[in-house]
Amino acid sequence: MPKKSFSELINSPGMPVLVDFYADWCGPCKTMAPILEQVAAQHQGKIKVIKIDVDRNPAAAQQFRVQSIPTLILFRQGQPVWRQAGVVSAQQLGQVVQGVLK
Repeated sequence: MPKKSFSELINSPGMPVLVDFYADWCGPCKTMAPILEQVAAQHQGKIKVIKIDVDRNPAAAQQFRVQSIPTLILFRQGQPVWRQAGVVSAQQLGQVVQGVLK
């Protein structure tokens, strides 16, 4: 299967896409990993969660002006509808996702 471009990933029709901009060396990013897994599991089939390593994909990070990590951006049909820098609790992230799914 060919690799999809970042724009193809975030333009997923019908399903919101939560993008985690992170780096392997980032401590707070490691804190976010299980939270993202939990939220993805709670909303399985309703939301897609993808992780973008800013060191390997600087163009994507630059395109969305990611200046600190982790930065989470929730896209709906390719448009950012929510953005947060730093660690977010599973409860807060779940509420944001629920709001976008309505």
